[in-house]
Amino acid sequence: MIDFFNLAVKYLPELFMTALKYTLPLTAIAFFFGIILASITAIIRVAKLPQNEWAAAALQLLKWLAAAYVWFFRSTPLLVQLFIVFYGLPNAHIALFQSAWVSAITVFSLNTGAYASETIRASIASVPEVQKQAAESLGMTSAQVYWNVVLPQAARISIPPLSNSLISLLKDTSLASVITIVEIFYLAQQIAAANYKVLSMYILVAMVYAFFTSILAIAQHYLEKYTSRFAQ
Repeated sequence: MIDFFNLAVKYLPELFMTALKYTLPLTAIAFFFGIILASITAIIRVAKLPQNEWAAAALQLLKWLAAAYVWFFRSTPLLVQLFIVFYGLPNAHIALFQSAWVSAITVFSLNTGAYASETIRASIASVPEVQKQAAESLGMTSAQVYWNVVLPQAARISIPPLSNSLISLLKDTSLASVITIVEIFYLAQQIAAANYKVLSMYILVAMVYAFFTSILAIAQHYLEKYTSRFAQ
């Protein structure tokens, strides 16, 4: 027990600094781009086909592409996606993502976007159709209906599942260690290889992850409590 306490005193500050320097920025950047991608994908998938034949064909093509994107990233493991982008593509002489950071952000963003798009799509679909019709009867355009009526309600509804996605993403960043990003799990592996305190180091890593995920969970609770005022 004393040995574990000494390890915690020695290595926890370094693990926390690594989390602040690498893990949290990776999580924040990937989630930011993931939500943007998810919103675009969800809007495409719920959009109604226009009357114009060419516009309808173009939108239908976008719907198929969006559906294929969501299907692929929800049907394959995140670890496999990381290996394809960081190791597979360069091996096939496709030099798009040679940087480990660019590879990680790209994969995490695409993966988060695929899952979050389904959350946003379901949230948009949950807004009663009668509210859209009422807004249109007041003279609002389709864009105004979505911006002023649909999206605010969908945003409130999607907060709990999107918050869970953010927490999951924070934990999933540990997979970035397989493509040589020095986040907290990678650092713990290096330290454990040097001091042979494997179990103790992994417990310390678990404590660091638990600390940050708990903060996010508390923030989620208060955000849900704040936004629930507008549900009445």
